[in-house]
Amino acid sequence: MKIQIDPHTLARAEERGTNENEIRDVIDTGFAIPAKYGRIAKAKVYEFKEKRQGKYHEQKRVEVVYMIEKNAVITITVYVFYGKWEGQK
Repeated sequence: MKIQIDPHTLARAEERGTNENEIRDVIDTGFAIPAKYGRIAKAKVYEFKEKRQGKYHEQKRVEVVYMIEKNAVITITVYVFYGKWEGQK
């Protein structure tokens, strides 16, 4: 299925610390999470082991919200959380 990444999603990705490759990876291999308004969402935890905004983080969790329209995935937005998650990859 074709993945169409909305410009809004790419702008939020840059601000929040992820990129187009990770967005596509989350859609392809992430795990399902709840989403509102009939949308679909997936998440994936990545090893990070870097500083962001002056604080060190072991991992980051990337969450992508999207919808499916005419055999295409169309992204709505992306969220990135920093911390440590057990048992989620």
